[in-house]
Amino acid sequence: MKSFYKLSFIAALFILLNHSNVFAQGCVAIRSTGGLCTMDEHPDSAVKTGAWLFNSNSRYYKSFRHFVGKQEQFQRIALQNNVINKVVTQDFTFTRLFDDRWALAVDIPGADNSRSQVAGSPGTRFSTHTFGLGDIHVTGYYWLLNPAKIHNFNVQMGFGIKFATGSYNSQDYFLQANGTKILGPVDQSIQLGDGGTGVSLELNSYYNISHKFGFYGNFYYLANPRDVNGTPTSATPASATKIAITSDVESVPDQYLIRAGASLSVNRFDFSLGVRDDCLPVRDLFGNSDGFRRPGYILSAEPGATYRFKNMAIYLFVPIAVIRDRTQSVPDIRQTALTGVYTHGDAAFADYVVNVGLTYKF
Repeated sequence: MKSFYKLSFIAALFILLNHSNVFAQGCVAIRSTGGLCTMDEHPDSAVKTGAWLFNSNSRYYKSFRHFVGKQEQFQRIALQNNVINKVVTQDFTFTRLFDDRWALAVDIPGADNSRSQVAGSPGTRFSTHTFGLGDIHVTGYYWLLNPAKIHNFNVQMGFGIKFATGSYNSQDYFLQANGTKILGPVDQSIQLGDGGTGVSLELNSYYNISHKFGFYGNFYYLANPRDVNGTPTSATPASATKIAITSDVESVPDQYLIRAGASLSVNRFDFSLGVRDDCLPVRDLFGNSDGFRRPGYILSAEPGATYRFKNMAIYLFVPIAVIRDRTQSVPDIRQTALTGVYTHGDAAFADYVVNVGLTYKF
């Protein structure tokens, strides 16, 4: 197959930011999965033993629309007391291609995050910030079908480990209603890491109808067995109710991503259109699900474009939120049972996410 499929599929499937990061994210703190879920090299092309892939992906989003369930809280913007998160994530991913079936990828993320909110009534707006290294991820990949025999379809499986290298207890100063400032942990949504060592499973697949048109699919699940990370959710002492329902301390949640779509090649361009589901589940796959989290999911339409050079591709992908749902958390459920009053927290979401980057083979 022509060499453009090497780069177009690498670039098109190299980005999950988005977390995604989406992907419209925000207070639903789905971490960046970086350049993982890569489809590291198209299997029906010649792969040099010992080849490398380098991917640089930049992601940006601004979350400012509050939702309870699927219902947008329009009054928050009207009253100008909405939370505004701005997140810039930079991922560098290095992938070693051992042969046409085996690969190993290392993703190193960094982030520059800010969260604007109000204190007092009427509210005075102030911001908190984080900057630094995120959680590093190492993943091994294997193509399940022999690319020497099957050329238009394959499935890649990946198993990875996410290390707790990003700060999960960063602090900044919070403005109080009386005008004073107090030092405390920043909101979970802008922490650089989640504080847990996790394991990930990935499935990447493609089916090519012709040299110019095909379909792709990705599944990614990150399991975080750790229950809570010990970071308080507030700089002030927690109430007895918060302690009872465990919302006084941050959770270490799982997350998953599902993507599917089609890709069309036109000269040096590769255009794709797909759908994606970014989710932070209510309960974890392993271990307990105590602690504060804002579970939810974002269903997005994901258009993208890639331009190919000989050994490099540049791309732009913009997931656009279609459905945003802040689901009821475990502490919400516990407080409902404890008080007899239905409780359902909110979360801020973005309208879209911008992913831009390049992939280079050497």
